[in-house]
Amino acid sequence: MVKIGSTTIPTKIFLAPMAGCSDLSFRLIAREHGAKFCFFEMVDCNSITYGPKRKVRSILRTTEEDAPIAAQLLGRNPDAMLRGAKEILSIVKVSFLDINAACPAKKVIKKRAGSYLLKDPQELCGILKTLTAALPVPVTVKIRTGYDEPDIKGIAGLAKNCEKSGAKALFVHGRTRLQGYMGEVDYRAIKAVKESVNIPVFGSGNIFSLTLAKKMLDETGCDGILVARGALGNPWIIKQIEDFLFNGRLDPLIDFETKKNVLKKHLAYMERFKESTPSGKAGHMRKVMLWYLRGFPKASRIREKVSLVNSYEKMIELIGQLKNGGRGE
Repeated sequence: MVKIGSTTIPTKIFLAPMAGCSDLSFRLIAREHGAKFCFFEMVDCNSITYGPKRKVRSILRTTEEDAPIAAQLLGRNPDAMLRGAKEILSIVKVSFLDINAACPAKKVIKKRAGSYLLKDPQELCGILKTLTAALPVPVTVKIRTGYDEPDIKGIAGLAKNCEKSGAKALFVHGRTRLQGYMGEVDYRAIKAVKESVNIPVFGSGNIFSLTLAKKMLDETGCDGILVARGALGNPWIIKQIEDFLFNGRLDPLIDFETKKNVLKKHLAYMERFKESTPSGKAGHMRKVMLWYLRGFPKASRIREKVSLVNSYEKMIELIGQLKNGGRGE
């Protein structure tokens, strides 16, 4: 349990916002297997204000079972960010709103948003002050350990300024902008952030296993963790982490047939909820299938077959043909 502002969250293990991944179908499957708190996919403040309303509402699509939840907003202009935030709150109810100052994507950096804000802390704090003064929900920030180089002192100072500017929690990805998602996680930097502020701090990066989740908490002292890529094709990971951390229990490995059945249900949710062109939906489904099929025997042969299917029905048929030896009969 973690308190963010006046909002109590029933867990300290959150499912991260991942562009192109954490849509409604992904979140519903994760929740059915133990995730207690999720994020919508990241939303660009200008897209939500000036872009096609249908696309924005598709990203923010939710159901009664998909709660509690938070939203994450991308941008750099305080007024534009406030307009985007108010638009989000007019569409959905969120526990808090997160400012993305961590995304390393080149197209985001060109907009001087995401992790570019690490180079412009005054602008980041200006966004925070504007949003916290005007919004009825807590505001948080996601940051990295530096821009081009690790900067423990600098990132700890930024964290303090974020807290002074109204941030109610911090999410820290343990890599620099330049590292992207490669290389070692800097646990020392996350620990320095935790020790510099009095608000909750969540560690992020390389949460691919139970032992790595425990390492994040043990070496940083952070209040919680953010699970991202480790949940792709592995919706059981959050419950397994909770069981391991709090009950000392190692859950058994997920068997082949269970994985197949959960994959089929995930695709069924996509067929029902995903708003896209037929070819776009098929492409998303193929991507999700490959998440679940990682590590299967003869995975390369299976991937070839997946690349050829172009409809929901054919994908379900292919999954049914998969045997424990990794072959389709």
